[in-house]
Amino acid sequence: MRRVYVEVVAKFDPDGKITPLTITWEDGTVFQVDKVLERKNTVARKVGGIGLRFTCEICGQQSYLFYCDPTLDNTYHWFVEAKN
Repeated sequence: MRRVYVEVVAKFDPDGKITPLTITWEDGTVFQVDKVLERKNTVARKVGGIGLRFTCEICGQQSYLFYCDPTLDNTYHWFVEAKN
């Protein structure tokens, strides 16, 4: 498994709830997030990292999308666990 950083369009509600809407893969393909099934703070066990994990339904498949804590440069990153 490898970590793939992705571009995400997300909705940030006034109450702090984050809802990812689309994910742009490294080749430029845009995927619609059909449904967010779960949100929880956890570890990305397969590729490392800590953050908010979204269990999403995308094209009928369940996928994990992570919004990870800031690195030393104070930036946030979205990533998915992908097969090599």
